Amino acid sequence: MALVKYNNNSISAITDIADSMKGAMTLIKEQTASASSTISFVDGTSDVVLDSTYPIYIFKFINCHPSADNSAFQVNFSVDGGSNYNVTKTTSYFFALHKEDGSNSNFAYSAGADLAQGTGNQQIAQNIGADNDQSMSGHLTLFNPSSTTFIKHFIATTQLAELNENTVNVFSAGYGNTTSAIDAVKFQMDSGDIDAGTFKLYGIKDS
Repeated sequence: MALVKYNNNSISAITDIADSMKGAMTLIKEQTASASSTISFVDGTSDVVLDSTYPIYIFKFINCHPSADNSAFQVNFSVDGGSNYNVTKTTSYFFALHKEDGSNSNFAYSAGADLAQGTGNQQIAQNIGADNDQSMSGHLTLFNPSSTTFIKHFIATTQLAELNENTVNVFSAGYGNTTSAIDAVKFQMDSGDIDAGTFKLYGIKDS
């Protein structure tokens, strides 16, 4: 709410309401996976906004359950409205791991999960278990996808129940090496379907 003061029956705004709302997350679109081969967010389709309206977009994925054991959760980007998901990317990927019974722990970089000017899907979680109670949750932040000047940075963090009873926290990040506007984002498993899960897209204004 804007702060106001009264002066000879006139009102002067001290803080503009629009400015006070900067930095707030706005829910743009929610999708529910159900035996879904992919979940896509395409600008201008099904009420999705993925353009210059917001400089920052956050994708949240909640309790994503794979149909196949030992699945990897992946992302890719498009510059042609989802006709092709093949943006060139350079990325990094590392994780922290701890087993349920405490018998194993690890913190490591995973060279096999990164890309060096690759156009394929980027992994943002690996080895997800498909037991009834196992799933993966996390979020991906995409910065200024509508820019036609700069490359497109993204950061993803996921938490998963691994197939062999490990809890794994994954950190992956990189950039889409394109000055074309990214206008579509696709998520999928590397094998099988996304059996269940909730996907939410938010936009964030400049703070």
